[in-house]
Amino acid sequence: MSTSPFDQFAAWFDVARRAVAHQPEAMTLATATRDGRPSARMVLLKSFGPRGFGFFTHYASRKGLELEGNPRAALVLYWGTLGRQVRIEGRVSRTSAAESDRYFASRERGSQLSAAVSPQSRVIAGREVLERRRARLERAVARRPIPRPRDWGGFRLVPETIEFWQQGEHRLHDRVRYRRRGGRWLRERLAP
Repeated sequence: MSTSPFDQFAAWFDVARRAVAHQPEAMTLATATRDGRPSARMVLLKSFGPRGFGFFTHYASRKGLELEGNPRAALVLYWGTLGRQVRIEGRVSRTSAAESDRYFASRERGSQLSAAVSPQSRVIAGREVLERRRARLERAVARRPIPRPRDWGGFRLVPETIEFWQQGEHRLHDRVRYRRRGGRWLRERLAP
C-alpha cells in the first residue's frame, strides 16, 4: 500500500476503470440531518485528489440540504467484480462557482437541460411536467449555451479517513485505513 491514500486510490480507481464495465465512478453518498437521521444514495465521482473527492448535485435536493445542515458525510465505492471497496469519511463543502460552471458546461446538452428543469427531490404531478419544462427550455435557448442553474453545483468531501478493503478467502479480508493526524496520514491495518 502506498504511503499516500490519494496515490493508493488512484491506483485502485485505474484498475476499476479498466475492469468494471458500467460506471466504476458510482459511489454511495451517506448524509444525515442535523438530528442524525441518515440517508444514502448513489452519485458519481467527478474528481479526486489531495483537495478531496468531488461530486455534483442540486443544492436544494435532500442531499444538498442535508450537507448544508450537517457538513459531514461518507462515501463508499464498491467494485464487486474486483472484491474491493473504498470507504471515505470527512467534511463537505461546496466547490467554487467557477468549478461548478466548468463542470456544468462539460456535460451533455440533454443533461444540462434536465438539471435546469428539475426541482430535485420535490413532489411533482407527473413526468409530463418535467418533459414540458424541458421542451419549453429547449425552445427558449435554441442553440445557445444553457446557463448553470443557480441551485446546482459541486460538493467536495475532504477526507479524514480513507479505508481500502480487499476481499479475502474465508472472509479474512484485508483492511487498511488511512487516518489524518495533524498534517500527516497515519496508515493502520484493521482486523476484518
